[in-house]
Amino acid sequence: MIRLFKVKEKQKEEAKNANGNGSFKKQSAGELRVHKDISELNLPKSCTISFPNGKDDLMTFEITIKPDEGGGKFLFTFNVGATYPHEAPKVKCKTKVYHPNIDLEGNVCLNILREDWKPVLNINTIVYGLYHLFTEPNHEDPLNHEAAGVLRDNPKVFKSNVRTAMAGGRVGDTYFTKFNY
Repeated sequence: MIRLFKVKEKQKEEAKNANGNGSFKKQSAGELRVHKDISELNLPKSCTISFPNGKDDLMTFEITIKPDEGGGKFLFTFNVGATYPHEAPKVKCKTKVYHPNIDLEGNVCLNILREDWKPVLNINTIVYGLYHLFTEPNHEDPLNHEAAGVLRDNPKVFKSNVRTAMAGGRVGDTYFTKFNY
């Protein structure tokens, strides 16, 4: 708790030095927690973070994941609400992907983003959960039921469909753009 007071004091001092009058934007508890989470991130080598709105907006950021196997590069947007960490961030996959746990609109089925979210979890936990989706897709809790059925019933066809999607082909009625590795 003492560290939080030091952060607030430092913010007041920086604001005073920046504009000479001591006024500053008070950060919410969610913003303070996101700042802490991001400063403590321990991303795998195959993951990167970027801030499309600049580093002043930590509540919206992007994580790019390049799984070690299979190639591909997947972009996820994170929108963190003011009630974080009591509410999980909203995460979307911006890369169209053939995956049982990611639907064609980019919604992500990851238990820690829904019913298993707890305030002790953090951004790092979510990134590792997303990364895990690519190493161990789960056909038992799908958003893309067609992909989940293929994975469950015929893993070889599933792998072929993934290769087709990544190469810029059609799987069923859906066309996928080619991945730029």
